Amino acid sequence: MHFDVIVIGAGAAGMMCAAQAGRRGRRVLVIDHSAKLGERIRISGGGRCNFTNRNVGAENYLSQNPHFCRSALARFSQRDFIAMIERRRISYHERAHGQLFCDESAQDIIDMLKDGCDDVGVQWAMPCPVHHIERIENSDEGSRFAVATELGTFRCQSLVIATGGLAAPKIGASPFGYKVAEQFGLRVVPPKPALVPLALAPETLEPLKPLAGASLDAGTHCDGGSFRENVLITHRGLSGPAILQISSYWQMQEYGGGKKQPVEIDLLPDLDAAAWLVEHRRSKALLSNLLAERLPRRFAHEWCALFGWAKPMNELSQRELDAAAQALKGWALLPSGTLGYAKAEVTLGGVDTNGLSSKTMEAKPVPGLYFIGEVVDVTGWLGGYNFQWAWSSGWVAGQVA
Repeated sequence: MHFDVIVIGAGAAGMMCAAQAGRRGRRVLVIDHSAKLGERIRISGGGRCNFTNRNVGAENYLSQNPHFCRSALARFSQRDFIAMIERRRISYHERAHGQLFCDESAQDIIDMLKDGCDDVGVQWAMPCPVHHIERIENSDEGSRFAVATELGTFRCQSLVIATGGLAAPKIGASPFGYKVAEQFGLRVVPPKPALVPLALAPETLEPLKPLAGASLDAGTHCDGGSFRENVLITHRGLSGPAILQISSYWQMQEYGGGKKQPVEIDLLPDLDAAAWLVEHRRSKALLSNLLAERLPRRFAHEWCALFGWAKPMNELSQRELDAAAQALKGWALLPSGTLGYAKAEVTLGGVDTNGLSSKTMEAKPVPGLYFIGEVVDVTGWLGGYNFQWAWSSGWVAGQVA
């Protein structure tokens, strides 16, 4: 029951780490409470797994320490993972913004990772809930940790926590990794849903009901974040890729302790709205009809009705024109919250990186204990960045665990 390395969590980061440690000749056991291997991988990207992005850098991640991810991303980059995919002869394609997806199925990625583990003799304990973990002092065989599970107690020199965050609770997400960190004296940045639709308060939502279902190409801005993709107005609030992206930045504001600011939506991201309105200020056309040339017609009309701009352009005052330009370029909506972990792609926050080595992912105060993947306070943008963090952090830990 003794292993060199035990990895708890058979997801993207865990399998990558296990395979790498096994390649070094380490005797590795992977434990997971689920009977299904890599379920988060399987359901990702509509079943085709957005496994990385052509363009990956530290600027694509949020953390209390924004530089922490640099070392791992440099040592095992997106190009390295793409090379793995190509050696395996998994066909893939590129979509907007450098996102890479499997042509066939996310199962291709799961199979590649599992085969990589099996080829080096990694052993599996699934399904196998973990009851508790203890630190061992002065063990004869060099063990540092005892992991008590439903299948018995396993000992190891190196223990890797790859249990993910709280997103997607239906497939087994849990706070297990955070509890282990706290057990060993590591701080946890309070987790929050990220890459998640935003809710609006009833008083904000009520006048927007006529806009529900509208989808438009727009820009979003909040707390230093800025994205250009689709925005969807829903019966509960705001969704769409541009909203999911900006939601992480809106959530980050809470860590600063200040008052949360609204999300601003740029309805005309390719246009100088003020100059465009001046060009048409002598027109007899309604603003809604002019906007319908650039925005979905129903949205343009309902949006102008929301602000009461029903007069022809040549009857709007300069103050009204200025207000229209400001609203078009920065329609400010203050969310009341998010739709929670059930709708979130990932988790913001996690094990504080100040307690970890950026080169190895080892806990500084606890030799032999490692944290990798989503359980760590490193959260990527939408578009393959979180998988790349899983590959990179798992790879670097696997070189030393």
